[in-house]
Amino acid sequence: MWKCPTCGREFRNTNQHHYCGKAPETVDEYILAQDENVREYLQRIRSALKSALPDTVEKISWSMPTYWNGHNIIHFAASKKHIGLYPGPEAVAHFAEKLDRAGCMTSKGTIRIPWSEHLPLELIAEIAAWCRDTGNHA
Repeated sequence: MWKCPTCGREFRNTNQHHYCGKAPETVDEYILAQDENVREYLQRIRSALKSALPDTVEKISWSMPTYWNGHNIIHFAASKKHIGLYPGPEAVAHFAEKLDRAGCMTSKGTIRIPWSEHLPLELIAEIAAWCRDTGNHA
């Protein structure tokens, strides 16, 4: 077990990414809490998701920006080396080929988009809409 020296919480993984203290209550708070160079990426993903999912509620769930409409549809979060997009395992499997072409890494239910100038915003919007339309979600 690893214990965070700042907040004292214990985790299985050494240097586990987490919030020390109070988690953000809004997506704006979440984005403002990130490094300045990351905020633009997060805002661009947020805009793509809001456009693709106009009838959803934007909220924080699991300490991440989440789009909800009766259930969580999709989440996103900033990490040290990538942006995590969490649409669920069915979406990752369905879009595997397109994600691979876009340079995204995947694992069960998770898409990792490396920090770079290129964000596959159209693909992110397509995945979000697919999750909403099929009921396959995070």
